[in-house]
Amino acid sequence: MRFGIISTADIGVESVIPAIVASDHEVGAIASRDGASAAALADRFDVDAGYEGYESMFEDESLDAVYNPLPNGLHAEWSKQAADHGLHVLCEKPLTGSAAETEKLFDYCEDQGVTLMEAFMYRFHPLTERAAEVVDEELGDVRAVTSAFTFRMPDGAEDIRFDPDLDGGSVYDVGTYAISAARVFLGDPDHVYARTHDGRDCGVDTEMAGVLEYDSGASARVQSGFETPLTQYYRVETTGGWLRAEPTFDVDVEGETSLTYSVDGREVTETFEPADHYRLEVEHFADCVERGETPRIDREESVNQARVIDAVYESAEAGEPVSLD
Repeated sequence: MRFGIISTADIGVESVIPAIVASDHEVGAIASRDGASAAALADRFDVDAGYEGYESMFEDESLDAVYNPLPNGLHAEWSKQAADHGLHVLCEKPLTGSAAETEKLFDYCEDQGVTLMEAFMYRFHPLTERAAEVVDEELGDVRAVTSAFTFRMPDGAEDIRFDPDLDGGSVYDVGTYAISAARVFLGDPDHVYARTHDGRDCGVDTEMAGVLEYDSGASARVQSGFETPLTQYYRVETTGGWLRAEPTFDVDVEGETSLTYSVDGREVTETFEPADHYRLEVEHFADCVERGETPRIDREESVNQARVIDAVYESAEAGEPVSLD
């Protein structure tokens, strides 16, 4: 599969382009609003073409798909334009700013006959896959999950994640991972109660703390933020033991990872060799397109994820729990 890369965003340059290059697929073109930047990046990665303007790249008939890492508020617009040219779309999370918009984006891509997948790379790491397997097969019923992803944004930083017009905020940035992990182990909640705080007076949340509640009595605590030091982990409490992993989301592709769990009075630590979860994500996406199969991160998964995020913001604004019924 030949990918076109929309923009010269850091995540594409540092993680996804190298992942595609390391796979059996290739980057065929890079586009930027600044043609010189696109050309320089294309030269750096030995890519055939660098385009000024995303529309120009979409007209490149040698391409099969695009990777879209634009600011959140621009995901839907440019994913639709790519779909208009018959290009499959691997788009960074969150796909859009609401569940309703996410539904519409899937409808649009289906009408155009292209595959759309939300890029949650951590879901493809062997650590995540094994954690889900251990919890499901060995630890009994899940009663509680704690999941957090925070980091300290420098004071005075100018960043698109502080821009409300581009769907900035900690929930849309790192909170998506914490919420996603809770859903991996517990599924979709019945009620959500959340609080957010704008610590930079920028118009978006810079901190979030939430509780996902289930009619079974189980619950999950999720946290995101730009105000405290880096942490990224989840801990799962079950009727038969517990499991903890850290780091879990934005892990070093060249470093080992591990998880620890307790079952039947014994504690087990499993270590995983370095794995490039971005490459695994790209390969899964491309394989699904080639075989005409539905990706692991499909419409239902993305829409339900968006529904929980909608509820987080609704609850924070109302100051009371919100039902997802």
